[in-house]
Formats: sequence, C-alpha cells, structure tokens
Amino acid sequence: MSQKVTTFFMFQTGCLEAMDFYSSVIPNCRIVSKFPGPDGELAGGTFEIEGQQFHCYNAGPHPNFVFTQAFSLMIEANTQDEIDHLYERLSEDGEQLPCGWLTDKFGVSWQITPKYLMDNLTHPDRERADRVTQAMFKMTKIIISDLEAAAAAS
Repeated sequence: MSQKVTTFFMFQTGCLEAMDFYSSVIPNCRIVSKFPGPDGELAGGTFEIEGQQFHCYNAGPHPNFVFTQAFSLMIEANTQDEIDHLYERLSEDGEQLPCGWLTDKFGVSWQITPKYLMDNLTHPDRERADRVTQAMFKMTKIIISDLEAAAAAS
C-alpha cells in the first residue's frame, strides 16, 4: 500500500547529500530512489526511515525554502546508546539544542526522544510528570538515567 501523506523537503541544495547522510546515520533508513531535474542532473529523490517515506528536491536558491524549528522529525530512541549515536551524529556540523532537539548540517530539525520521556511527560501522576519535565529542561541531549531519577524522586 502506498503512503497517502508524505513529507516533502525542498532543499536549496544538498538533498542528495542529506539522503546519503541520513541513510549512513539512522538505523533502518535507506534511499529508495534518485531522479534527475530539468537539466538532467540528479536533483531529488526519496528516502525511507522505518518504512515511512520522505521526498526531497533541490529547488535552487529561493527565499522561502529554508528549514525552521517549527517543523521537526522525532526519532524514538530507547537506549542511551541509541540516543548518543543519533544525537551526536545528526548534530555533526549542525547545532545541539535543548531538550533532545538538534539541527543537522542541512538545517533540518530533529528530536531524539526516548519513549520513556514521552510516557513520563504524559504520566497521570502530574507531580512525576513535572519532575521529569524539569529534568528535561536542564538537558541538551536526553539522559535516560537522569529522567529515571527525576521520576523516582518524591
């Protein structure tokens, strides 16, 4: 079955490099296809993360084709090793931001987030949820053991 809704990234330049980078860093990420632009040179393609497809294209210089933090991709990473790998590698030549967010070298925003964090941010014990939230606010890269300590505190 085809995916009815697909994210489409309009890069000014670098979409093919981005696809190569993502497929080298993110587990279960692969390039599905590459295609030429009007000049016959490769200009875009499709990549897939965990079965979800993303299309991208090099549109050239255009003032509206700029990525912002208003849109991000969230990756669930459930071990500290996964978090460390994804956060460090995706932020290479980009920017590490608070609360597990980062911007990669192409300007795309990502959140590297363990399920444990999401489960605790929405926990029915609102005091526990607040402690975990406050712990998260002190982090750049998410540290699971610090979240666990905050959740267990009384």
